[in-house]
Amino acid sequence: MAGESSGPVVVITGASAGIGAALARELAGRGACLVLIARREELLSEMAATLGTPVEVVPGDVTRRADLERVLERAVARFGGVDVWVNNAGRGITRPSLEAITPEDLEVMIRDNTRSALHGMQVVLPHFKARKQGVLVNVSSMLSRIPDAIPRAAYSAAKAALNSLTESLRSELAKDYPGIRVVLVLPGVVATDFGNSAIGGGVDSRTIPGAQSVEEAARIIADGLFTGPVDVYTRPGSLAKVLGYLEGLGRSSP
Repeated sequence: MAGESSGPVVVITGASAGIGAALARELAGRGACLVLIARREELLSEMAATLGTPVEVVPGDVTRRADLERVLERAVARFGGVDVWVNNAGRGITRPSLEAITPEDLEVMIRDNTRSALHGMQVVLPHFKARKQGVLVNVSSMLSRIPDAIPRAAYSAAKAALNSLTESLRSELAKDYPGIRVVLVLPGVVATDFGNSAIGGGVDSRTIPGAQSVEEAARIIADGLFTGPVDVYTRPGSLAKVLGYLEGLGRSSP
């Protein structure tokens, strides 16, 4: 492992709040060195100051590839390399129906949830390939597997596209780069400000009954970085729900 300590060097995008910030806190407690990027510089810096671990703060916008290239440059300069890259940044949208989704809505969802992660993948892959190892993590959503929240249809579609890119990359790397692990994270409803931050507003995720705590989601993601299934469902029973949904699609209509 590279870095100022014996722990891994981990890049986390969208790290100023929500799952990104919780994952930073979780990994700091496990001795990781962190490189954190988000647009909200003040909030990011305040959070980073509480971590008690070596941290490089890089304010930036993940929809701009140049900002992610700068993240990698800063990580290499400070810590000597990157062991784990987490594409976590994303954004939701609320529209009442499929007919209400505009082309611009879909473009924004692809930009914020799919293209931003593609930039991250393309930036760090040469680094991982040169080292013949690394962990690439894409944070998706259960809605990409079971798109049953109608107001989130455009978001679900963008995350489903991210799933496909992730799975394609696994296949691409499997033969020549088996040391590069590609992880897809599929949270359900997590108690963050995701709903409030969605385009068009939405239900505050923290008020939804049964919402998973962000600390629990972060712990499960951290547990799955290096071992276990490459599809990480943060809630028990989620995989069974997905399999049941797919089985239902294959049944004949009554």
